[in-house]
Amino acid sequence: MKIVDVNPFFYPFKGGIEHRMHDTSRLLAERGHDVTILTGQLPDTAPEERTEHGYRILRLKSTLINLYNPPIIRSKDVLETLKGLDADIVNYNYRWAPSYNGDLRRYDGKKVFTYHNMWGEGMGAMGKVSEVNDSRFKACLDTFDHIIAVSDYVRDDLIRRGYSQDHVTSVPSCLSRPPSRSCTEGDYILSLGRLVKTKGLEHLICAMADVDCKLILCGKGPEQDRLKRLIGKKGLSEKIEMRGWISDEEKEALMDGCKLFVMPSLFESLGLAAIEVMSYGKPLVCTNVNGLPETVQEGGIAVPPKDQKAISDAVNRLLYDDGLRARLGDNAFKRAQYYNWDDMMPKIEGIYQKVID
Repeated sequence: MKIVDVNPFFYPFKGGIEHRMHDTSRLLAERGHDVTILTGQLPDTAPEERTEHGYRILRLKSTLINLYNPPIIRSKDVLETLKGLDADIVNYNYRWAPSYNGDLRRYDGKKVFTYHNMWGEGMGAMGKVSEVNDSRFKACLDTFDHIIAVSDYVRDDLIRRGYSQDHVTSVPSCLSRPPSRSCTEGDYILSLGRLVKTKGLEHLICAMADVDCKLILCGKGPEQDRLKRLIGKKGLSEKIEMRGWISDEEKEALMDGCKLFVMPSLFESLGLAAIEVMSYGKPLVCTNVNGLPETVQEGGIAVPPKDQKAISDAVNRLLYDDGLRARLGDNAFKRAQYYNWDDMMPKIEGIYQKVID
């Protein structure tokens, strides 16, 4: 198959969508397919690149406005480039870029949309904007031959919104490396991800007042300064360390050495960070929102969102009960093995081939 995977952002911009695109593209290339990633051109990147992993990257001239993370982006000639690539199948991954949405809507070749996030995801004014954006995007989404959802929860939500169950298939994002059970345990708990309101990190910070353990908090985003101020206001500067952006190597080392991982999200379609930390055999405290309980299952303790006492109680329960922490860590490691691209890639190939046929 000649496959084009489309998203306004790709490496060196790194997020859950971009990691999934890299993994699926390299594996599809290994399986003999011709794979091109079509994306926006970020500063200091080449217009075209042939990667060592066997897939090609085409970057379109783009304008970026850094009001949020990710920034607003507008790219030129999306439709014309797609037509010129003459793909057997196109996969699109994004809902927040009008220059892409309009051209993908008009593209009349075979196409699939991968649905990564919850419909209307966001807090406050951003949630309302997101709801309006997704409602408007529906006209574009309806032109796609099939939808891939990143979790059963996302799939079921789309079916509730009127899409046929035959039109939506769930294929989760998977681990980039095989699970590797950790034999180490440091003296800290860990949380990492984009510093945005939907991650619920302010509730974790407040909960830490009743937890006798260090928290390492990693990531960057528009909430960074506000969270720093909150830590100072609560007198928790000695207990909570904000590391900011970290390399993949540092992230792996922190996951390998933590006692447990906390994910206090307010929205979460899948929870890729949860899968990653479970692959080290680490238990979680997570909120019971959207697709997150489906991802974690018996690998952690689920608590209501925004419930600071429930978060601190669950964290303390794991900290002071070594047996429970070990049992849930075992469950987490077993659960992580489900997220295996060797099992999921044939599903993606099958969807693509069915659409082509």
